[in-house]
Amino acid sequence: MKFNTKATEEKMQKSVNAYENNLSTIRASQANGAIVSKVTFDYYGSATKLTDMASVAVTDPKTLTITPYDRSTLKAMVKAIQASDIGINPVDDGTVIRLVFPPLTEEHRKGLAKQIQKLSEDARVAVRNVRRDANDDIKKQKKDGLMTEDEQKAGEKSVQELTDRYIKMIDDITSKKEKEIMKI
Repeated sequence: MKFNTKATEEKMQKSVNAYENNLSTIRASQANGAIVSKVTFDYYGSATKLTDMASVAVTDPKTLTITPYDRSTLKAMVKAIQASDIGINPVDDGTVIRLVFPPLTEEHRKGLAKQIQKLSEDARVAVRNVRRDANDDIKKQKKDGLMTEDEQKAGEKSVQELTDRYIKMIDDITSKKEKEIMKI
């Protein structure tokens, strides 16, 4: 029996996708709608995503405008944004919420770079964990007599090649995001 790398590759891709999703919520000095994607507020007793109850638009490179579908939720949305870790104070004019992104200080850029590095390392660990699980599965199949030693070595080699490819992908994404942060 030969080892199927497709499931392993899908798991590694999910790890990279989760990493990219986490990176999109990091606040650079440019307006980005993804920054409020994880903000939730209390809507009639249940936690509701802000993006489900409002239209989020980038009006200019430094301003994000949030227009609630139901004006009665405006105050709750403002409180949720203030309580979140976004670090921008919302301005509410009674109908829309504006988030104005201030320019980044050198100290804040370095802090963001550290945050990106931590997320990057977490993504690498996730990919390595997938590799470990795949290799354990290969060894189990070999032990159970479902594959030969040559098939085991070939399976472990293909898993390592996948791991190397996805780690490089994470490194490339990290490098691009760090350059984006440092040039702004």
